[in-house]
Amino acid sequence: MKELGARRWWAVAALVLASMAVGFDVTILSLALPAMAEDLGANNAELQWFVTSYTLVFAAGMIPAGMLGDRFGRKKVLLVALVIFGISSLACAYATSSGVFIGARAVLGLGGALIMPTILALLPVMFDDEERPKAIGAVAGAAMLAYPLGPILGGYLLNHFWWGSVFLINVPVVIVAYLAVSAWLPESKASKAKPFDVGGLLLSSLGLTAITYGVIQGGDEGWTDVTTLAPMIAGLAALVAFVMWEKRTPDPLVDLSLFSSARFNSGTLLGTVINFTMFGVLFTMPQYYQSVLGTDAMGSGFRLLPMVGGLLVGVTVANKVAKALGPKTSVGIGFALLGAALFYGGTTDVGSGTGLAAAWTAAYGLGLGLALPTVMDAALGALSEDSAGVGAAVNQSIRTVGGSFGAAILGSILNSNYRGDLDFGGVPAAAQEAAKDSVFGGLAVARSIGSSSFADSVRSSFVSALDIVLVVSGFLGLLGVLVAVVWLPRDVGQSTAKAAESEHDAADAT
Repeated sequence: MKELGARRWWAVAALVLASMAVGFDVTILSLALPAMAEDLGANNAELQWFVTSYTLVFAAGMIPAGMLGDRFGRKKVLLVALVIFGISSLACAYATSSGVFIGARAVLGLGGALIMPTILALLPVMFDDEERPKAIGAVAGAAMLAYPLGPILGGYLLNHFWWGSVFLINVPVVIVAYLAVSAWLPESKASKAKPFDVGGLLLSSLGLTAITYGVIQGGDEGWTDVTTLAPMIAGLAALVAFVMWEKRTPDPLVDLSLFSSARFNSGTLLGTVINFTMFGVLFTMPQYYQSVLGTDAMGSGFRLLPMVGGLLVGVTVANKVAKALGPKTSVGIGFALLGAALFYGGTTDVGSGTGLAAAWTAAYGLGLGLALPTVMDAALGALSEDSAGVGAAVNQSIRTVGGSFGAAILGSILNSNYRGDLDFGGVPAAAQEAAKDSVFGGLAVARSIGSSSFADSVRSSFVSALDIVLVVSGFLGLLGVLVAVVWLPRDVGQSTAKAAESEHDAADAT
């Protein structure tokens, strides 16, 4: 696999396209929700399930997906996943009822769950320690590029076509990705197929699904609500049972010795911290652009491009910086830079404008680009070729659940501070609850009662809450510096090579 020469980089192009297909879907649904609510007659509960159905299946499917890739071939699984993703995107686009759309979104989540761990599993198999960070940077950069491109393309389509057109973005990307994967991606799988660990599959999927659902409920209903606590407790119990099962079964789904690797643990934790901070930016800033600066979704996408520009610069130089300064220092600098950028973003006020946002998001992207390839290389480089699929799926699962916690926790901080700062003087009691729902609800109330002073209060309250979220995210960046300096091994990017040399020497001796 690692002797394929230039063909490997053509294969990376195929993985980039597959990654972008999933990335587009993360951003485009939110654009279409208002139009879908009207056209499909969806109520609030159905709108929530439009999002939740995808998330839950995605969480449940990742570890089984990694196992399927290891057993039957990662290229085969990726091709099947792309077909599933493309067909379900078409089903979403032409759904005629809320029930049909929710079902199509669930199948779309299955496609995404098959795609992402398979992509991550292929990188340590295809690349050595020297080139793997570059490949990781390329795939990570593509995924991030999808965040602003989704709103830009989706906004254009919504302005000119019907809501279903935003889901058609995925179709040409999936078709090109399928052709590229077929032509350029080499097949790989475990050298020996292990028996199916049915107990491990069921317990891991149940645990991840229940915890993810509990986190989603926590963001909506509060952290002490029974609909939050019950699934989270059940999910934790399932994961405890999963660990106990894996210790006793002769052919475990997950090799638990993976968690004794400082490379894997520190890389996974740092990747989770990055996911936390990304929510602070990607959830709050489009709302800021639209509610305070008055842009539309497409304009918000354009205003995220400085972050992507910084990211692309960061991933381009990350490997060189890591070689020159060492991975601990390189990742520490990246987290320090993204943390400082978030603190700077926390000085935003209602009159700050686009310039301040462009400056700090570009700096955030640069820090992200410096840290992310080395962080992911630490985790993925610890995986063996035989178990790369399951190992990558475990890494992806932990980061996804961590990102879900980040979304719920930071979302709660945003909402509670926004509501607490609102000045309801002169606002009818009947309209106050609608204003508390979101900054857009508050602005709608202000327009309906013709109150510019309440509109000012809504914007000021939101920006104040935004600043708190960004400052909290900045402290998470400092946590990343601490973890990198204390825990990240110095031999990231080298230990796998040394192991390979040892194995080669042992083979020569025999």
